[in-house]
Amino acid sequence: MTAHTPSTSDNGTPGPRTSVHPVIAEVTRQLTERSADTRAAYLARIREAVGQGPARTSLGCANLAHGFAACGVGDKLSLAGDVTPNLAIVSAYNDMLSAHQPLETYPAVIKKAVAEAGGVAQFAGGVPAMCDGITQGRAGMELSLFSRDVIAMAAAVALSHDMFDGALMLGVCDKIVPGLLIGALSFGHLPTAFVPAGPMHSGLPNKEKARVRQQFAEGKVDRRELLQAESAAYHSPGTCTFYGTANSNQMLMEVMGLHLPGASFEQPGTPLREALTAEAGRRVLGLTALTEHHTPVGEQIDEKAIVNAVVALLATGGSSNHTLHLVAIARAAGIQLTWDDFAALSEAVPLLTRMYPNGAADVNRFHEVGGMAFLIGTLLDAGLLHEDVRTVAGPGLDRYRQVPQLTEDGELIWVDGPAESADKTVLRPAGDPFAPDGGLRMLEGNLGRAVIKVSAVAPERHVVEAPAKVFADQAELQTAFAAGELTGDFVAVVRFQGPRANGMPELHKLTPPLAVLQDRGQKVALVTDGRMSGASGKVPAAIHVSPEAEAGGPLARVRDGDVIRLDAARGTLEVLADLGDREDARPTVDSSAGTGRELFAALRGAVGPAESGAGVFGH
Repeated sequence: MTAHTPSTSDNGTPGPRTSVHPVIAEVTRQLTERSADTRAAYLARIREAVGQGPARTSLGCANLAHGFAACGVGDKLSLAGDVTPNLAIVSAYNDMLSAHQPLETYPAVIKKAVAEAGGVAQFAGGVPAMCDGITQGRAGMELSLFSRDVIAMAAAVALSHDMFDGALMLGVCDKIVPGLLIGALSFGHLPTAFVPAGPMHSGLPNKEKARVRQQFAEGKVDRRELLQAESAAYHSPGTCTFYGTANSNQMLMEVMGLHLPGASFEQPGTPLREALTAEAGRRVLGLTALTEHHTPVGEQIDEKAIVNAVVALLATGGSSNHTLHLVAIARAAGIQLTWDDFAALSEAVPLLTRMYPNGAADVNRFHEVGGMAFLIGTLLDAGLLHEDVRTVAGPGLDRYRQVPQLTEDGELIWVDGPAESADKTVLRPAGDPFAPDGGLRMLEGNLGRAVIKVSAVAPERHVVEAPAKVFADQAELQTAFAAGELTGDFVAVVRFQGPRANGMPELHKLTPPLAVLQDRGQKVALVTDGRMSGASGKVPAAIHVSPEAEAGGPLARVRDGDVIRLDAARGTLEVLADLGDREDARPTVDSSAGTGRELFAALRGAVGPAESGAGVFGH
């Protein structure tokens, strides 16, 4: 199978070039200036590696023989020389996770395509992949955030053999894609493409699933009925269809030019999905240092690409987890992204999509009505994205206005994407947004700094002032709810949930009970140093509070009855009490032992604050 690379000359010409919005330009300027020293040091390191040529040519004979011992005769002959590119395949495949199960067959598809194109591809290594959907409310969730950095290290181990001229990263969900990208950036001299699996077919609508969850929290349905609903929602291979962290990952990889155009949301098991997978291998083959189109991933992911990622996250109401992950990714490339950059961009970027939990539609519907091609096109036309970036499809983001198709004879081509959205209840142009800002805001006050996602929160709930009810973990809040103790207006403070305390688990178990109380007419809000991620919903939640309680943050001194004011409109988070003479509370739950958690004690001790990406590398 052959492919026509997406090209503005092959498949239509974009409209007149739009100047970059002044806020986008200014944030990019400040980011570039702030990052000058660290970015220069990073680029110097990867350029030195590029200058050394294909690394395997400097391997000793015994080293090289180990590297291709398991290859066939033809590949051995190719890899013994210095002109045949060799690509690494790094995969998060396992067959328990629905999103990653389709990846089982991808290495064979890639190897075949690369071989036909004159190269070699080797499966370099696997990385762990855990599912936050399975570990919600369980001890395993305390390993979730740290799995990102473990994945980064595992990816680096896979690439560490000096055998490769490029890489393909196979992964989808939550911490997996950020971890793979951080690992790839540590080998930033290699061109790298990400290969998605695509979403499962739409099942039970997400809104109906949420309704049954809330009924279960109220005791109106039993476990059997709840399991039936959940199984109808999560029912087949592919990514979950709501717009949480996994699908935010896919959107970000495409807008950063690490996916092929239109690859993010094509469902698994289709001829087009297989064609895109094969083409990803061919594309990386054409980007190695052995070609005239060398595109190292560390050069590709620059300040403009990072700003584009934040803009697209805001425009789609994407996962708040990326206020951690994008910061960590940027730092891996020597770029000093901050929460202030998110806040500044949020004021200029309109909300253009409504996908659950910010609306009724799922990602399949988003893809059907225009998807990434329309989204990128309208953002470019509004001057909200940098067009002059490098991508795996070639120079310029205009290529991502196009969509892939298969011709009758099986040829993969790209054609112009839709000029209009087919459903403006799901996807709108930049000139007619759902809201004037992206719905992700920063809060600051005497409780520290935090993130709040308001794209699914009704405007009348953007300000909550009420007494605090303090909890040590989400189980304690659930117990209080079941006992009928959560009466009146209140702000739930769930603390000692930060990265140093217990790995910063997601607290999704809080959403149904708090939503029930809100629907009963109570004013409620959540303040926590833990996470809520992309599935946070209609209850106002100040998350990622930094500094965290375990690090001496003010949350450790809040007591029941202290009045807290969360004001998303003004961007403030305050306790209306004097905390100065109080002693810090201490966590009541030991998170250091059991279910693997003791193995992560070193990471809890080394982790940086949420504002720095909550990572263990170089904070």
